[in-house]
Amino acid sequence: MVGQRSIIETEKLVKAKLGDTPIRHEQMAVVANIYRAASAVRQHVENSVLRGSDLTWTGFVVLWVVWISGETETRLVAEEAGISKGTLTGVARTLESRGLVRRSEHPSDGRRVLLGLTDEGEALMQSLFPAFNAEEAFVAAPLSDEECRTTADALRRIVVQVESFGEERRLELLDGAEPAPRRSGRRPKA
Repeated sequence: MVGQRSIIETEKLVKAKLGDTPIRHEQMAVVANIYRAASAVRQHVENSVLRGSDLTWTGFVVLWVVWISGETETRLVAEEAGISKGTLTGVARTLESRGLVRRSEHPSDGRRVLLGLTDEGEALMQSLFPAFNAEEAFVAAPLSDEECRTTADALRRIVVQVESFGEERRLELLDGAEPAPRRSGRRPKA
């Protein structure tokens, strides 16, 4: 990893910087390592498996959600994929232009849109998923089957914590106010 610190080097730097600051180091390490592991896995799988099929991680996740769920309303696909509806619109257009998904009107509400796989999308997922899963196995190779189950359970509990109590916590932290709007990163011109 040229130009990147190892996880051990980063943890040493954090400890040196924060020293005696009263923080919860173990919880910080869990959250930091979730992020770091997710980024490392995503980059590895994109570079080893998905790029050959001209897919991004997000494109694959959208295909996965529709493959597993069948034809699904777009707002639910976005929610399951963990992306905004606007992001899904762009991803779905790209996948549709490649002949992998199709959009159709909801049978009872013309304002809603359904997303489904085409035959080509179905064939791609059937051929691609075994390679994707092989990389999941590669990434988790240092762990025993029991450690995989324990880790998956621990991560599942973290997700449930945020899903169950995150909104309540946000309201508490912001004293009931709405969060500040997201910024695109662009600053207004002076």
